[in-house]
Amino acid sequence: MSKHLVFGAGPIGSATALDLAQSGHDVTVASRSGRGPAHDNITLVSVDASNAAAVSELASDTAAIYNCLNPTYTKWATDWPPMANSLLAAAVANGSVYAICSNLYGYGPVDGPISTDLPLAATGVKGRVRAQMWADALAAHERGDVRVTEVRSSDYVGPGAESHLGDRIVPKLLAGKGVRVLGNPDVAHSWTYTHDAARTLVAAAASEQAWGKAWHTPSNPPRTQREAIGDLAQIAGVDMVPVKGMSRGMITGVGLFVPMVRELKETYYQFDAPFVLDDSAARTELGIEPTDWKIVLNDHLSPFE
Repeated sequence: MSKHLVFGAGPIGSATALDLAQSGHDVTVASRSGRGPAHDNITLVSVDASNAAAVSELASDTAAIYNCLNPTYTKWATDWPPMANSLLAAAVANGSVYAICSNLYGYGPVDGPISTDLPLAATGVKGRVRAQMWADALAAHERGDVRVTEVRSSDYVGPGAESHLGDRIVPKLLAGKGVRVLGNPDVAHSWTYTHDAARTLVAAAASEQAWGKAWHTPSNPPRTQREAIGDLAQIAGVDMVPVKGMSRGMITGVGLFVPMVRELKETYYQFDAPFVLDDSAARTELGIEPTDWKIVLNDHLSPFE
């Protein structure tokens, strides 16, 4: 079996590493902390992903490098470029496939279903950072320097995911308290299971037909935030609670004092109108179907039980 290098030990990186390890591959999980999932085929190392020399040395003889990093949300503009450049350079130097775990920010506001053939026309800082990462990788691929692919997901659900259905919602729901969600609670929204994102990333890295392209993780039919919270309540066996939305003005006000909330202004559009992912290409060409929604929600609730 081959060697694989996964950067990032969060929900996606850990799931990706375990998927590969369980298939018999030798996997190194690299993170700043040096933590990660436990498996006989997984080696954990501590490394600064922006250190190009260290990353390239670590990538020696690897079949694929998986970028599952997630820098501090408030520091994307400064932290992402050196890390992304470092991993891309390592893939080029070592002849590794470079697989990027990404999101839908790069498209910016879109009318209608979001498909991979849409231009990356982000209007915000974070979206432009993500779009540039893919542009740089794709340019290297088109020069023949490296083989790249990117998997884009909508908002995550799953254990450990930094989710709009996570820490701000579930504890209050289980306690019978009302919740506030970003934007309009009654517009359709796609939710992506963390393990489905990992499965798609592994499949795209392994498939020659996937190289040079971006893919959307197969996800369950869209659910409004109110519907998704109701689904969680049903799975948890608790009563539904009142759900109210947070307006743009509320976000602006709270953001004056809470930097993380201030960052949500850039992606407010994703929750103020339908935000629906078109995943048909990955289903057809990579043969991946999303995990059953009830299983997803049970897994999402598991850390809170």
